[in-house]
Amino acid sequence: MPGFLARALARCVARSVLLGGVLLLGACAGLVDKQASAPSPPTRMEESLTPAQRKEHERLVASYGGAYNDPRLQKQIEGVVTRLVAASERPDLHYRVTILNSPAVNAFALPNGSLYVTRGLLSLASDNSELASVLAHEMAHVIANHAATREDQMKQAVLVSRVISDVVNDSDLGALALARSRVSLASFSRGQELEADAIGVGISSRAGFDPYGAERFLTTMSRQAGMRSTSMSQSASPDSPDFLSSHPATPERISIVMANAREYASPDKPGERDRKQYLAAIDGLVYGDDPKEGFVRGRRFFHPKLGFTFTAPQGFTLENTSQAVLGASSSGREALRLDAVRVAGDQSLAKYLSSGWIEGVEISTVESLVLNGFPAATAVARGDQWSFRMFAIRFGSDVYRLIFAARVLTPELDRGFREAAETFRRVSIEEADNVKPLRLRVVTAGLTDTPERLASKMEVQDKALERFLILNGLNRGDKLGYGEQYKIIAE
Repeated sequence: MPGFLARALARCVARSVLLGGVLLLGACAGLVDKQASAPSPPTRMEESLTPAQRKEHERLVASYGGAYNDPRLQKQIEGVVTRLVAASERPDLHYRVTILNSPAVNAFALPNGSLYVTRGLLSLASDNSELASVLAHEMAHVIANHAATREDQMKQAVLVSRVISDVVNDSDLGALALARSRVSLASFSRGQELEADAIGVGISSRAGFDPYGAERFLTTMSRQAGMRSTSMSQSASPDSPDFLSSHPATPERISIVMANAREYASPDKPGERDRKQYLAAIDGLVYGDDPKEGFVRGRRFFHPKLGFTFTAPQGFTLENTSQAVLGASSSGREALRLDAVRVAGDQSLAKYLSSGWIEGVEISTVESLVLNGFPAATAVARGDQWSFRMFAIRFGSDVYRLIFAARVLTPELDRGFREAAETFRRVSIEEADNVKPLRLRVVTAGLTDTPERLASKMEVQDKALERFLILNGLNRGDKLGYGEQYKIIAE
């Protein structure tokens, strides 16, 4: 979204960052259930950390939607980590594993031995060797002291942020600058990434895993990134990095990883993959948005914990990010953003819309109204390239900002935006209780099954075949093996 829209939404993001608090590796702001991020009783892992490390662990876990509790999967990952540590250059190190309840594809290790992996990454891997390649890569950053160097840089960024806050009058710009600096520091250098690749491949191979798992997973990541590049993911806030952005799977990197693998094993005798064991461990894994954090089904956004739902206009695709719900039309000429802010109860919403948090508001268009029983206000703002229809809706203790953008705000489009805003409503207890997350389901291919046939069973809104192929490491034209197991997405 170039030009005025990008600048205006950046200001919205900046305020969300400021309200939610800038975290080490991502901000827990926007449409997040406040109860979900409350501290939980210490686990055995947390008890082994210092108070400062425990606090950072809790903040980090909260920023990724909390910990994902699955004892069987936890045991599976810890078993892989144990093998990798024993085969590493530092068998004396001890790692504590946390599965993060996030659909983002990410994994990282901290110098204190805290190792994190998201369920989004776990869903993308297809066997133990691919999982091992990621874990070994992150452990290699610790072994090579990359993580400690990055932590020192983080501390410097915090110091810089204090200077920024002292000299920059616009607190939003200061917060956004800090968020962006931390994102840039979250990424390792190209040389560090290649070094971690080489060390990781060696660790995986010595542990008995197929060293070519790294090449397969990087290829899958590259295909996943390609699919995401045509979706709303690219409109996400810049302060929520994932493995795909911080570990780009370039053709050069994939070829280097292949060369590394050949030093340890030939392609015809690669080592263990443990595909069945891994698929058994992830069978039933929650896929995509966790309903407690809000989720998208087609044009509808539903948040059972916060208790509301909203339906986008016809032709829109939605995505739930850590900062907001984002949407875009198929033409790319219309977009939307839904986020939450705190507005003083004694301030009218009409006055709030006129307060300058978005530029170009036409004061004559400011209007107070009621949407499904909730106090609300609406207005139009115009820029050089984009026009906006904005709504502020008071729901509980928060105000939800629903911003529609259009290259040309025609009366017909404006009517459609108003009709979409009128779908914002409270959900019933029965509706919330009936919500079920999507999950990975492992199925066995029959004699007549094809990729197209299994993909047709996937409960996804678009690109079912492409998602099926990526999830299972297949290419177009590949045939399924009779009796082999494959991942699909279903309730």
